[in-house]
Amino acid sequence: MSNYRKDNMLRMANKFKALSNPIRLRLFLELTQCCKVGEACDVQRCVGELASIVDIAPSTLSHHLKALNQAGLVNMERVGKNRICSVDVKVLDKLSDYFKPKLMKGNT
Repeated sequence: MSNYRKDNMLRMANKFKALSNPIRLRLFLELTQCCKVGEACDVQRCVGELASIVDIAPSTLSHHLKALNQAGLVNMERVGKNRICSVDVKVLDKLSDYFKPKLMKGNT
């Protein structure tokens, strides 16, 4: 197995690890609720909106958003006093495409 493929597997494993937590998965799904693979996604939520959805302490929410951001799943940007979270459509494409070659091999 090439180093590139190993590196890709590690990056994808980190993404899936971040999504294995139910709160993080819920946050990610909230940010992708109207996104479609391959299409632009402009869903943005401020941290305050996300806090009301998951009903957890602000410090815990910050921890979960940081984990999603470090895994490359969520973009975070400060706009004035607010922190805005969003998902890049490329992330959805990568998650979707990751299993396609394996599925296609299984059909031959």
